[in-house]
Amino acid sequence: MHAVGEAAAVVLSYDENRAVAAMGLNRFGTVGSTRLDWRGAEVVERSSAFDGAQLRELLLRHAPAGETAVVFWGNLAVPSVALDAGLLAAHADTVVECCPEFWVHLMDARLLIEFQDGEGFTVGQVPRTPP
Repeated sequence: MHAVGEAAAVVLSYDENRAVAAMGLNRFGTVGSTRLDWRGAEVVERSSAFDGAQLRELLLRHAPAGETAVVFWGNLAVPSVALDAGLLAAHADTVVECCPEFWVHLMDARLLIEFQDGEGFTVGQVPRTPP
């Protein structure tokens, strides 16, 4: 929030967080406590890079202009935020440094980007129904 400014990003309330998660993140099964189960989902691409430059590249490639991105953090004490995907791309280094795992839901594109520190990124289509 400090990097992009409070006017540029919206902190989601608990109810908003749960509603957005139901449309994306919760439509994946899990492996362990913090990894998504990509079996059965359409994986668009994987990258073994795990830095801000790679996140920026993925966002610029997969998010159309004006796309809303919602960031879910692996640390549940940090609230989810919604912001323009282009703005998120501009601050990708800060995002990657913030948390060892996070997920970005590109709302209109119906894509989810998973980040696991040391492992990289997975980009995939959000399933139409929960597991």
